[in-house]
Amino acid sequence: MDAVPLWAQILALFFLIFLSAFFAMAETALMAANRHKLRHLAQRGNKGAATSLWLLGRTDKLLSLILIVNTLLNALATALVTAIAISMFGNEETIITIATAVVAFLLIVFAEISPKVIGATYPERLSVIISFILKPLMSLAKPVIWFVNLFVSAFLRILFIKTGHSGHEQRLSPEELRSMVLEGGNFIPQKHKSILLNLFDLEKISVEDVMTPRAQIEALNLSVPVEEIKGQLTTCYHNKLPVYEGEINRIVGILHVRKAMSLLNQNELTVEHFRELLTAPYFIPEDTDVFTQLQYFQENHERLGIIVDEYGEVQGLVTLEDIIEEMIGEFTTSMPGTARTEGFGWDKNGECLLEGATTLRDINKQLKLDLPVDGPKTMNGLLLEVLRDIPEASVGVKLPGCAVEIIQVQNQAIKVVKLIRMDDPDQERQAA
Repeated sequence: MDAVPLWAQILALFFLIFLSAFFAMAETALMAANRHKLRHLAQRGNKGAATSLWLLGRTDKLLSLILIVNTLLNALATALVTAIAISMFGNEETIITIATAVVAFLLIVFAEISPKVIGATYPERLSVIISFILKPLMSLAKPVIWFVNLFVSAFLRILFIKTGHSGHEQRLSPEELRSMVLEGGNFIPQKHKSILLNLFDLEKISVEDVMTPRAQIEALNLSVPVEEIKGQLTTCYHNKLPVYEGEINRIVGILHVRKAMSLLNQNELTVEHFRELLTAPYFIPEDTDVFTQLQYFQENHERLGIIVDEYGEVQGLVTLEDIIEEMIGEFTTSMPGTARTEGFGWDKNGECLLEGATTLRDINKQLKLDLPVDGPKTMNGLLLEVLRDIPEASVGVKLPGCAVEIIQVQNQAIKVVKLIRMDDPDQERQAA
């Protein structure tokens, strides 16, 4: 070392620290890089992103290369600082200790922490550049990597640790995908984000949550006079009607109103003419989740299903449009007499007037409340469950986040309620 000038030794030291910093930054950048972003860039023709994905598909070899080189660089840097210290100050134990401490400090600050912070801050941007250097290095160091990995594999087998193939794609759970969408921030338009989040929720809700309740089903009764049937057909709201005989639980088919309209001009029209036009009803168990039902609609080429409970009693009706609206929001006009699921909110006084048939899920969405949805599906059902009786008007009930005043009760059902927002704990105590 005496033949090498001091300035050359110091320059070599800084070069070793620089190389160590590069590999530390490379390791962090590649491990922190978002593979979905890299894949998107690669599909658009970015060769650096494609090379980064190639390296990440061989994570074990990549880490072996980086760690082998980094260890050698740090060892060389320590030995070089020791040699510089001995040549300048002699073979003193104190000097060697101080020199070791100095090189350790330099490596920690400039070759570990700082480059790794930089790599974690700009992972994709750095990965597409660094990959062009690491890929040829990996090819050159292949024999060394293979030799080292022999001992690594043997050691892991002794510890009974099974390592999967590094090229396998990591699978994301629905909740992880949901978190990615929520953290998308301004990168995803609000409407798109809302649709994606609703799509994730389809497996969590059942057809009961989106159905038209039994009391609001528009259906045709074949037991009434033909003139009454004709009158109902000319004023009906939907293109398809469930058809029953006597009572709603005896559904015999589905009638396409457009086909039936051609019969109305016949002189000797009978119930049998309508019966000939019926298609078989499609029944759905009440606990079927919405996403599964969407698949069933597609597989069976159906658009309307009758929801029944375990006893075969009709509970409601669900259509393909109901499920689509659950994903993208309302796009059809509500049937007269049914509760609106949009267009309501808190007024300036923190109050909201609602129909009792409004679903709790819609109330939670529109008013940002946290009403329980694992039991009754509507505000009317929730209040009846809480009160355990059919109440009179002007009765008040406290629910999570709001107080509810019953405005109108009709035909053993709560028709209209007023919600009063309670953001202040003092308000909640007063309501209680």
